[in-house]
Amino acid sequence: MTSATSATGTPLDPSHLGTITVIAWAGENVNDGQDMPFLLAYSLGDGAAGPEAGEAAVAALLERSALPVGGGIVDGSASSVPVSVLVTGNSATLTVQHLNAQCVVPPEWTAAAHARGQVYFMFTTKPWPQAAPGVPLEEEVLKAFIGDEEMITASAHCLVPVSSLR
Repeated sequence: MTSATSATGTPLDPSHLGTITVIAWAGENVNDGQDMPFLLAYSLGDGAAGPEAGEAAVAALLERSALPVGGGIVDGSASSVPVSVLVTGNSATLTVQHLNAQCVVPPEWTAAAHARGQVYFMFTTKPWPQAAPGVPLEEEVLKAFIGDEEMITASAHCLVPVSSLR
């Protein structure tokens, strides 16, 4: 597989990304008290060159996608970021550049996504090997990770419009 280079010359070798996983939850938005649908994408850190190379590869992917790590929230409806979310039934399909990931979403997430018409998406460069697909995740573990200041600042944040099949 060949590697690509980002706008600033950062190489991106897809084999370094490792297993990319997406997790969904809905939580109260402090600004309006209504549920906000969240999607968090992360690598397990199991790429060909190890966790550190995985962090660099995710950072390069985000840079190529115009999603600044540690920056403000990008409004995906007002910019041309190559990120989309397709909601069908009880699943969401996330596309970032040419990377696709699908996850099962709870009913409250789907309701919030349709009500708001957008999803709060985070993609962290911080690997999370403990949250492998198919492995049950305790709510406290999820809360600890998503509330971790290091994870938050190592993430790109974007409001992504929701699309669905007609």
